[in-house]
Amino acid sequence: GLDRWPDVPRGRPWKEGVLAALGRPHATQADVARGWRSILGAVTAWTDLEPALTGRVEELIDFVTADMDDR
Repeated sequence: GLDRWPDVPRGRPWKEGVLAALGRPHATQADVARGWRSILGAVTAWTDLEPALTGRVEELIDFVTADMDDR
């Protein structure tokens, strides 16, 4: 239901920053775990995700799984 991910200031933990921007509890690790379970549970398909985000994740996966000789 989000048009885009909230902006999280550099230096702030990203997960906690996203939850704070969404107005969700984020003070404890249990809050963060509950919040992210809820967010991840709302994603039903890749089409629910921002294309720029999925593209960057795919690039990261390719990079960390590539042979060192390919870099």
